[in-house]
Amino acid sequence: MSERAILAYFQSPEQAEGVASKLKALRVETIQIDRISPYPSESDMGVDHVMNPLTSDFPGLGALTLNANFNSRDAAILAAASPAASGMSDGGAHPVTGRDILLTAVVNESVYEQAMSVIEQSGGMT
Repeated sequence: MSERAILAYFQSPEQAEGVASKLKALRVETIQIDRISPYPSESDMGVDHVMNPLTSDFPGLGALTLNANFNSRDAAILAAASPAASGMSDGGAHPVTGRDILLTAVVNESVYEQAMSVIEQSGGMT
């Protein structure tokens, strides 16, 4: 039998985990849940790094508002130009905004439609 891949976006890990358990009931074996970001080199500064915006001890707006650590100045400037960097964005024409949890599943062709239905009924976006 052939297989199909599904990429579904969710607003929380709990939402995705709930769907994953339902997909396992359909005998879907390959399921992975990840947090995704449109920005390169997510910050791994942790709590050990002290950043003080009053003393200019920060690399840029992207580091402050997007919690990102950029490898290139160009990427940092591009991210700072994003409406999301100001905190004033409502998502606009980007319906995936706020859905940073990605569920990836490889399903058997025979249960594909059922799996898609489970995902959509649970608030997932494919």
